[in-house]
Amino acid sequence: MDDRMMNKTLTNIRHRLLALDTASVSDGLDSIYIAGGVQGIKPQVAGHKIAGPAFTVQYEAYEPDKNTFMNAGTYIEEVPEGAVIVVDNQGRNDCSSWGNILTTKALQKNIAGTVIHGSARDISDIRKMNYPLFAANIFMVSGKNRARIKAVQCGLNINGVKIEPGDWIMGDDNGILVIPRDNLMEVVLRAENVEKTEHRILSNISEGTKLEDARNALGYAVPWELKG
Repeated sequence: MDDRMMNKTLTNIRHRLLALDTASVSDGLDSIYIAGGVQGIKPQVAGHKIAGPAFTVQYEAYEPDKNTFMNAGTYIEEVPEGAVIVVDNQGRNDCSSWGNILTTKALQKNIAGTVIHGSARDISDIRKMNYPLFAANIFMVSGKNRARIKAVQCGLNINGVKIEPGDWIMGDDNGILVIPRDNLMEVVLRAENVEKTEHRILSNISEGTKLEDARNALGYAVPWELKG
């Protein structure tokens, strides 16, 4: 597949995911026994929905020699347009790994959003910029001289959920989940069926059908199969 066809395919997948919500996609993942929901990471700028391939960043604790200053990482120059940055700073709440400067650069590069397993800062600025940020914590203390980049585009494990570069990240006001790239299309199809099933159930009960009857008739137990 050439680059143009690949970009067209990725755009189609992104649009289909953005038409769904994370609850339906989570049900799609559940149907093939994949746990994709990442606990402990919350939206910090409300009202955003994101979907895109993961660009992963691993931090490690660092204490330099006294009077030595270590600048922040500049990995963002490597992040492609449309990607979701996933930063694993070991869930630390004592120092940040994202702020207004990185946000400004991310907006310039049309990055889809950022997920921080750890803390971010400059939250007022980030909210004014209306950038999709998901983080475990907000704290003002800099990560400079406290944490450094260990690796980029590496495998991560955040609260029991594995994330490989190129896996898809989806986020909304419910939180963040991970879709393994090898299961991406199957999960999208199943999630679309989940939403269709639930819309049918809602339509039926709004017309007076008993909830139990609507659920039984339309396959609520296995909504990804789109019965009825």
